[in-house]
Amino acid sequence: MTARSFKKLFSPVDLRGHSLRNRIVFGAHTTNMAVEGLPTERLAAYYAERAIGGAAMVVVEPMPVHPAAVLTRGNFRHSDDSVIPHFRQVTEAIKSNGAVAIQQLYHIGSHGDQDNAFHPAWSPSGMPSYHDSDGSHAMNEAEIEQTITGFVEAARRCHQAGFDGVEVWAAYHGLVDQFWTPWSNRRDDKWGGSLENRTRFSREIVTRIRAICGDDFIIGMAVNDEPDVEIALQRESISEIIERHDREQMIDYVTCGSGSYFDFYKLMPTFLYPEKLGVDLAGTLKGVVRHALVTAESHIRTPDNAETVLGEGQADLVSIVRGQIADPHLANKARDGRTDDIRGCLSCNQMCWGRRSRDYWISCVVNPSTGRESEWGGDRFMPAEIRKSVLVVGGGPAGLEAARVAGERGHKVVLTEASSHLGGAYRLAGLQPRRAQVTDLIDWYERQLGKLGVEVRLNTYMEADDVIAEQADEIILATGSLPPETGFQKAIPQRAELDGLAHGNVHSTEEIMARQVRPGKRVIVLDEGGNWKGCGTAWKLAEDGHQVTIVTPDPLVGKELQRTASDFPLRRTLAGLGVKFMVESAIIRWNGTAATIRSFVDDQESDIEAETLVFATANHAENGLALALSERGVRFQEIGDGAAPRQAAYAIYEGRKAGIEV
Repeated sequence: MTARSFKKLFSPVDLRGHSLRNRIVFGAHTTNMAVEGLPTERLAAYYAERAIGGAAMVVVEPMPVHPAAVLTRGNFRHSDDSVIPHFRQVTEAIKSNGAVAIQQLYHIGSHGDQDNAFHPAWSPSGMPSYHDSDGSHAMNEAEIEQTITGFVEAARRCHQAGFDGVEVWAAYHGLVDQFWTPWSNRRDDKWGGSLENRTRFSREIVTRIRAICGDDFIIGMAVNDEPDVEIALQRESISEIIERHDREQMIDYVTCGSGSYFDFYKLMPTFLYPEKLGVDLAGTLKGVVRHALVTAESHIRTPDNAETVLGEGQADLVSIVRGQIADPHLANKARDGRTDDIRGCLSCNQMCWGRRSRDYWISCVVNPSTGRESEWGGDRFMPAEIRKSVLVVGGGPAGLEAARVAGERGHKVVLTEASSHLGGAYRLAGLQPRRAQVTDLIDWYERQLGKLGVEVRLNTYMEADDVIAEQADEIILATGSLPPETGFQKAIPQRAELDGLAHGNVHSTEEIMARQVRPGKRVIVLDEGGNWKGCGTAWKLAEDGHQVTIVTPDPLVGKELQRTASDFPLRRTLAGLGVKFMVESAIIRWNGTAATIRSFVDDQESDIEAETLVFATANHAENGLALALSERGVRFQEIGDGAAPRQAAYAIYEGRKAGIEV
């Protein structure tokens, strides 16, 4: 697809007197990069990179408007003018690079976080939190007024800091949505009951913001689509509410996301969900608004998706968040007809929501410069002062990234790979159900290496003499890892080897996904990682018609996937395929046709018949080449699984770092 195909996407549009250079928004999301409640150089550089990359409007992450609204360790200071000068560096970073700067304002209402807020959660009617196990405080009229004032004062600070506008967070069953929703608003005063009363809270907020910030100040509103939850507002009700705000031109745009605190999994949908989740609501609202622009958000990853949404008249703007986290220059590349150069988001949530869920600042699996823009110069590379010859051994994710970045910097790079294809074991992940985006990433690397003139040698096994013979100025080893062949389980560390291993029919997930073996009809997957290595392999086996039982020492299947908001949709998918779960258990014996399982809860043992046993456990580093070179005094860098077996994010990070440093 060429740039000319994106006619809608790259047409300018006016937003309350502010000209947007295209229809691409970098929407609000929590980066958690504040320190002691103040925006940092890290934060400013993060947003600047997306503005440099061509986004027309950047919506900076939410500002809590009241002590009860604090949700994360990286939240900004609420109710404090000291943030204003610090935010000026953020607005300058965005606006000086051609984008409109907006800040989102939020209050989560009943869904507070006591660990961070140390303040009772406030809500219209004292309903329970869906964030944790706590209840909330029903607001009185004075507290409602205090909260409205909190929104207005936050908007004033934004205005004084140089923001072009604010986005009022009325989505995901936060406080504004709680006032709108009859289930959570059970009041019988002027703030509850009729539509007029239930929208009074939000109408007062935006009316007072307009009065204090002026006519040229943009006011947006974020809402969400939640058709699968009966008590959540449905599209017809949301349309009625937005039309009520739009009628008097209270808002200038409305952003449509998906999911909520009732179903958090759709809020940042992974590849388990269809794309373009926010589009149906956006299309519905397009039919009722007369003034406000409509932004479609949620799982719109690519310019192609965005152009389709705009071309079908379902929205005026598109918010591509994770797509621009993965490639901050997505907009410019699409504009210039270089869509093949866009590094696609994997929809995995591993380092964006996965790090945020643990209260760290966010990053990205495929783009480790995310969050490190101020340290590494963004997603752009300075030419090397001295052009060197660089040998990279190993074509997995670490080696691919090291070779690419070294090539970007002008070095002469040779990449050797022992097998017949690039990607290493990571390529096997792309063969799991719905994970083809991993394969797309490897294909992207191949295209980039070709354009950079990197010499790729496949089917080339390197020994120490071969490495030395290359006479490279810099050597980077990315030799990967291998699965153990002992059946060792961390859950029973006193046993170095699985009893009965000699009976055979015991394989690694790598052997299964590479189709090196033919598993029997009944398969047991021992999963100690709680991630896609075991769970995705079990899914593939079940999809291929095998009867699968997952055994895990964890209290639930997919424990590590909780941080990515993909564990429950995965379990539901596996259950639908007939996969059985045995949790808090280990395999203590294998006889070739059955495994003996011991429960850690009651120490009871049971036998499960199966023809094949598959292990998803930690690998060991394939570092023989590193040891041989060390013995001969050869200097090198060791990265990725060859240094220590880990997930792809850390391999790609080390590849980026090595490529920058050579």
